[in-house]
Amino acid sequence: MSIIIDRTKRVLVQGITGREGRARTRLMREFGTNVVAGCTPGKGGEEVEGVPVFNTVEEAAECLGMFDISVVFVPARLVKSAAIEAIEAGVKLIVLVPDRVPLWDAMEIATVARQHNANFIGPNTLGVISPGRAVLGMIGGRAESARQWFNEPIAGRTVGIISRSGGMTSSCGYYLSRAGVGLSTLVHVGGDSVIGLPIPDVARMFQNDSDTDAIVIFGEIGGSQEERLAELMQQGIVTKPVIAYIGGKAAREGTRFSHAGAIIEGNRGTHEGKTAALTAAGATVVDGFGDLPGAVLETFKKKQTVA
Repeated sequence: MSIIIDRTKRVLVQGITGREGRARTRLMREFGTNVVAGCTPGKGGEEVEGVPVFNTVEEAAECLGMFDISVVFVPARLVKSAAIEAIEAGVKLIVLVPDRVPLWDAMEIATVARQHNANFIGPNTLGVISPGRAVLGMIGGRAESARQWFNEPIAGRTVGIISRSGGMTSSCGYYLSRAGVGLSTLVHVGGDSVIGLPIPDVARMFQNDSDTDAIVIFGEIGGSQEERLAELMQQGIVTKPVIAYIGGKAAREGTRFSHAGAIIEGNRGTHEGKTAALTAAGATVVDGFGDLPGAVLETFKKKQTVA
């Protein structure tokens, strides 16, 4: 299994005729993603990488049937209208790649998504990749690079990766793969303060995924995603081993750490607080990013010993 994306999911690309839309559509298709249509107002009737283009999501769905996922590659100011168009047309998962999406726009997208029982990843996400299956967005670069960098699942020693940093999503996957660890799915939840699927929600998905033996977290200061994951662990909802690294150890109040969603305010969202919460819940929290592979291997070694 894999969470969120596999070769069976029908994918729409909004903004497919733009530079990023064209380039990423080619890369997604080369990796195995089932991109069946694109959408750009005024460009209906064209083709991009052999994919038919429609003027609206509704028009594309009427011609080809409903889509499971839409990946959005449009300017930030157009993200809200594109996302809401897809949600109201019936698409249940939207991947919002652009950064600099206004906060109020993200909040409105979240409201509309809840009203339609839909969800979204991002904004400001590189996307999702399930090695050997499919990719959404921009993770892994060229298809051939992604195949070389990321191991497919390996029985008994496969992790799912959840990251708040786009670049570190790939880095986690690369270094764990070099250490001989298998990967089920890598999810960059997005770097903004309002996002669709935060760490706790993705962890629940991994908990129910038969391919995933443990969960690796690349967390950051700011917000409460990591603390909320710790609560799920304390409640026995997430029981698979969790190995985490929290970036921003040296940050002080008011410091912004690379992303809009990574800022300490008062005593909230501190490195110390996140580390303490996860450790108390039973997670392994490493001091250095380079310690992640060894900690993951040690976790699997302990599991085998217990078994």
